[in-house]
This record gives sequence, C-alpha cells and structure tokens, in this order.
Amino acid sequence: MTFLPRTVLVAAALAAALLTAGSAHAGHRSPLVALELYDRDTGQPLPIHEHRGRSHVPGTPGHRYAVRLRNHSPERVLVVLSVDGVNAVTGEDADPQQSGYVLEPGQTADINGWRKSLSDVAQFVFTDLDHSYAARTGRPANVGVVGVAVFREKPRPASPPLASAPLRERSKASAEASAALRDEAESVGRSLGTGHGQREWAPTRHTAFERASRRPAQVSELHYDSRERLIAAGVIPVPQPIASAPRAFPGGFVPDPR
Repeated sequence: MTFLPRTVLVAAALAAALLTAGSAHAGHRSPLVALELYDRDTGQPLPIHEHRGRSHVPGTPGHRYAVRLRNHSPERVLVVLSVDGVNAVTGEDADPQQSGYVLEPGQTADINGWRKSLSDVAQFVFTDLDHSYAARTGRPANVGVVGVAVFREKPRPASPPLASAPLRERSKASAEASAALRDEAESVGRSLGTGHGQREWAPTRHTAFERASRRPAQVSELHYDSRERLIAAGVIPVPQPIASAPRAFPGGFVPDPR
C-alpha cells in the first residue's frame, strides 16, 4: 500500500522562548531530537535522573511546564508528541502515525500545552493524577510519561529508512518497572499528571511532510513524578549525613544525669 504524505503542524516560531536544550539520554548515542521538560515558573530545565534504564524528572504540583525539543540533525524531522499517552496535537490516544510538529534543521521549540487551534494551546500544568487531562478523559493508564516519535523526511531519491519500535510497543520490562516504581512511592503523596491549564497564544501553521518510513527513527521517553515520590522510589539519591566520630575527651565538666 502506498504511504501518502501527511499534513502536519509546524512548531510555532517563538524566538524569545527558544533556548538550547540538552540531551535527554546521557551516556547514549546523541538522538535526532533532544527531549527535555522545562519548568516555566522557575525558568529552569528539570534535571534528568537515570534509574533502571529509564529517564526521570521531578515536577512540582501546580507549576506550568514546556516540552522542549531540539532538532540535532541537518534535516527537517517530524516529532509526534505524546503526553500521558495522549497526542498533544489531536487529543487522540497517542500513535506514531498521527500528526505532530515539524522542526527545521537545528531548531529548538518549546511546546507549552495541548494544541487547541492554530492560534492557541491549553497549558501543560503538573497536577495530581485524578485532575490530569488523560484521567479526566477516561485514560489514566499512561499518566506520568512524555514521549516522542521522530521521523526523518523522505529524501529524493529515497534512501533506506531507519526503524525503531513505535511508542505503543512498550516492553513488558518497562511496564513492570513502572509498576514497581509506583509501588515503592505509594506511601508518599499522590502521583503527578499533566493538567489542561489556561489557554495561551501559541501560533502555528500547517505544512506538508512525507515520512521516510512508517516507523520512527527515534522513540524517547521521559517519566515524571514529584520529587518526594522519586526519592521514595530510589530514583533520586539522598546524601546521607556523615556521622561524627566519638571523642574520648569532648571537654567540659560532669553534668547531672537526665
């Protein structure tokens, strides 16, 4: 069957907000597109913690955040963005074959919310799971993860496509790891999700993009939760205080016993 070109969104040109993004996978081969979460209320990128082969970031309830994407490649790419298992452009259950954002070579873009029109978005806001957009629309199973499926553009003449597992093909080991982390952090507050926040102006437009392959060249995920829950789950290590050594002659006189 012939795969036809798709009409997709191109990332908004927000020059003042486009800052350099770091790699979301320290120690791994540099990805086509770096994925990062950026706290818009503190003005800082969220630190990435590697744990059991996955990347985690700590979010703060009530804070707005952006998904920061940077195209490291010298070509246009299509980025299908999934937040809590929901396509951030269409609102459908996320699938790599859906619409996404097109990034120019070397472009960095902050995606600030759920796409509501070509003019605005509803802000991404860290909130408890029950108030997340996914849970409020009856889809709580994948709350707590942001993912991207990246596609190369079909060249002329066509070259062999790169392939990797699509977003929906999460491994059994990854699912079991997620369950284990939830169990470990269960006693510390409520898990975080992404809410449907206030509307804000975020212009974009349509563009044509023909994929080099039906399968993405890159799939990346960032898992998020509150700092307290990530500490409880052992994702964020807590420095242990150094105990002082006992002294034979601490000084002073003999006090009365308590």
